[in-house]
Amino acid sequence: MIALVEPSLERLPGYVAALRTGWSPSTGRDVSAEQLAEIERDVARFVADLARNGAGATVTLPDGSTVERLPGLVRWMWDGSFCGAINVRHVPGTLDLPPHVSGHVGYAVVPWKRRQGIATRALALMLPIARSLGLPRILVTCDADNEASRRTILANGGVPDEACPQREEIGKLKLRFWIATG
Repeated sequence: MIALVEPSLERLPGYVAALRTGWSPSTGRDVSAEQLAEIERDVARFVADLARNGAGATVTLPDGSTVERLPGLVRWMWDGSFCGAINVRHVPGTLDLPPHVSGHVGYAVVPWKRRQGIATRALALMLPIARSLGLPRILVTCDADNEASRRTILANGGVPDEACPQREEIGKLKLRFWIATG
C-alpha cells in the first residue's frame, strides 16, 4: 500500500540511502550530491525546508541562473520504506507557470521500486492535494521517450495539452498533459 507522507527526520534514512545510490528527486538534473551536502550541514533545516518545498528559497536552473522557488509541497512515497518523492508547485490564483517550470507536479521513484505502480498511485494521491491548493487541474510533463511516465499520467486521466502538446526543454522533447484534480 503506497502512502504519501511528509518528509521527516524519522524517515530521512531511507531518503539519504536513495541519494547515496545516485537517485535524484529532480528529473531535470542530479541534485543528490547537493542534497547530501545540505543534510550534512543541517539535517533539521533540510527536512523543514523540504517539507515546505523550500518556500522562499531559490532554485538553480540548468543554465546556472537562479530563480525563486514556487510555493508547493513535497511528499515522500512510502510503502513501509522510502519509494520516491512527488511534489506539487503552483502560482497561487492561477494555473499559469513560469517558463522554467515544466508542470505542476513532478515525481521520481527509486530505481529498485519502479514498475510496481508506485508513481501511478502517488500521482492519484496527489490530485486531491493539488485540488486543496486551488488547482482544478494540473499540468504534468514527461520526456517523450519515457513510456512508463506517460502510462502513469494516462492512468490518472491525463489528456494531451491541445494548445501545446509538446515542447523542448534542456535538449529533450517533453510531452504535456492536463489532469483534472476533482
